[in-house]
Amino acid sequence: MKLRYQWVLLLMLSAISAWECTRSRQEEKMDYPISPVDFTEVKLQDGFWKDWVQTVHESTIPFAFQKCGETGRINNFIFAGGIREGKFEGNYGFNDSDLYKIMEGAAYALMIEDDPELAAYLDTLVYYVSEAQEEDGYLYTAWSLNANEYTDFHCCTYSDEGRWIETSNSSHEFYNAGHMYEAAVAHYLATGSRAFLDVALKNADLIYEVCITQGNDFVPGHQEIEIGLAKLYRVSGDERYLELARHLLDIRADVLDVEYSQAHLPVTEQSEAVGHAVRANYMYSAMVDVAALTGDTSYMGAIARLWNNVVNKKLSITGGVGAIRHIEGYGDNYDLPNHPYNETCAAIANVYWNHRMFLLHGESKYMDVLERSLYNGVISGLSLDGQLFFYPNTLQHDGETTFNQGVNGRSPWFSCSCCPSNLSRFVPSVAGYAYASRGSALYVNLFVNSELSVNTEGGELIISQKTDYPWDGHVELDFLNDKEVESELHIRMPGWAMNTPVPSDLFYFANEQVREPLLKVNGEKVEFQLEKGYALVQGEWKRGDRLTLDLPMDDRLIKAHEKVEAKAGLLAVQYGPLVYCAEEIDNETDVLEAELSAVSGFEAKFDPGLLGGVNMLRGEELSLIPYYAWANREVGKMNVWFKQID
Repeated sequence: MKLRYQWVLLLMLSAISAWECTRSRQEEKMDYPISPVDFTEVKLQDGFWKDWVQTVHESTIPFAFQKCGETGRINNFIFAGGIREGKFEGNYGFNDSDLYKIMEGAAYALMIEDDPELAAYLDTLVYYVSEAQEEDGYLYTAWSLNANEYTDFHCCTYSDEGRWIETSNSSHEFYNAGHMYEAAVAHYLATGSRAFLDVALKNADLIYEVCITQGNDFVPGHQEIEIGLAKLYRVSGDERYLELARHLLDIRADVLDVEYSQAHLPVTEQSEAVGHAVRANYMYSAMVDVAALTGDTSYMGAIARLWNNVVNKKLSITGGVGAIRHIEGYGDNYDLPNHPYNETCAAIANVYWNHRMFLLHGESKYMDVLERSLYNGVISGLSLDGQLFFYPNTLQHDGETTFNQGVNGRSPWFSCSCCPSNLSRFVPSVAGYAYASRGSALYVNLFVNSELSVNTEGGELIISQKTDYPWDGHVELDFLNDKEVESELHIRMPGWAMNTPVPSDLFYFANEQVREPLLKVNGEKVEFQLEKGYALVQGEWKRGDRLTLDLPMDDRLIKAHEKVEAKAGLLAVQYGPLVYCAEEIDNETDVLEAELSAVSGFEAKFDPGLLGGVNMLRGEELSLIPYYAWANREVGKMNVWFKQID
């Protein structure tokens, strides 16, 4: 399947001479100094992440498409395109984006595994989208269907004033477009078809015309288009798309002047993460793209300041961000309540942002934050069967409050279903965060049971990684390439394994680390020194060589910075990369009143029949499960932060 897609793509690019010339020029331009190994080059093997990817492919994506059908999200395109007659269904103009995100996830799933039925259905949806596009390239079904005439619209997503109401703080025309661009690029790379990509390019050309050529000061009410434009720029080589992305960032403060939408200051002058967290993290991700693609040091300085602010003062122990419920966003420094909002989409966006920061700087601290968000703040939003979701991710639950958009526990869908659709597109491509390369160097960032092939300046490396991570800290890298390849391996030493839970003083371990990481090459211990958080191992690697890493998997107690008032006198528990919680179903004591001492110890035991197979931590006071897996059996009391006793 993968080879077929590669050949289709190569043949297509060869046939389009104008694009080929543009791409050749593009290759000479700036970009990230480090290149991720594409998830299509990483074959997941049986284990933790393959299970999640298969669940999303086989369960979540079909289920999400079904929900889009039931709620009118698909009908809106059919009606807007004149395929059938009907009125706009739903209350949000950004509902278009949900379908785009699931289509993006479906395209990623097809890159991994043949699925003729899914491929055919995706083609049908592309047809609906293309028919809904207006002649000049405009595409926003709420406007095309005059939704405001008969629908109680929310979030100012539609206006009688006309198109391009992007000066509204909550407008989503450009937001929809950005998700369309990302889905179109994914579809193009998966199938070689330009059907969806041409729709995206036509729409982007229109927005360039109205914003740049005509000089209108339209600005996204919700950032996202900037990320999509960067992807269009890469796939087409058309510099107008990069110009437009930067323009839409640079004019935010001139037009909106709203902190909620990160428009209170020019983006290059911002130092504190504020406002709606998903908007913010999408914008920060786009800013890293612009910094990498242009070399603009003012952008680099701003995103460094913003990242430091989040990691030092506004990050949840689960890697979640946006703790304040009423704005779904960032609060004051050190404002980290025990009932945070921590939207699933914000955690996904945090992964996007931190991955880009790593690609720009090559420092493992960004991957440390990414991993924390990934294993705790992201997959917590998805049930083990792939069909129930958390919108917010609280750290404490009384068993009764309907905290999840009016639901007590996990929900099969939401009126605003950005999180289920975001999970649909994120999880299938997760293997793309595991490895990266630069010159002859290979970065091993995540410990994932997998096989990969990557071309480096020294030659092609073929590696099999075997591990039961996150349940076990033993990792084996076996080299399978017959030709000897000289390469410097950058093996990430997770911060949690180096006695540092996060790359700041926001959280720290309260009990001592008993063991240190152990690295061996062909059975011989390697004394390593860290460079930017990585153990560097130089070698000439060939079939039969093996590198092993043993990470100290122990239960660790975590305390928060003294300025985090909500966490005063409280302890959390982590085992490996996973944050743990106590559920009522596993404990006789009231988990909300449970106490731990700084010398509390737990015994870790893997239970293959519990929650899809997890390490349960059993102690004298409590039994704990991984936080991501809570509310998969029954809904009851749950707690992450426990009272500390002497």
